[in-house]
Amino acid sequence: MTLAGDRAELRLRTGDAAVVARALSPELSEHIPRTSVRIEALDGEVIIRVEADDRNALRAALNSYIRWASVAEDTATEARK
Repeated sequence: MTLAGDRAELRLRTGDAAVVARALSPELSEHIPRTSVRIEALDGEVIIRVEADDRNALRAALNSYIRWASVAEDTATEARK
């Protein structure tokens, strides 16, 4: 994870990058106050970029997306079994 001011870039390596990114995309329409989020899948990674008005909003958005990404990854893993 890279932090700069009130911005963060989180890179999650996964064999299901496209699936996880698609699973997170509906969350983009659920506005987290004071934040802007972009998600992409690239070369086996899900890249989540968050910009926020302040550190508290940044932390809240990161916590939410980390949790949602974990659930999506676990679900994709179970679906392959």
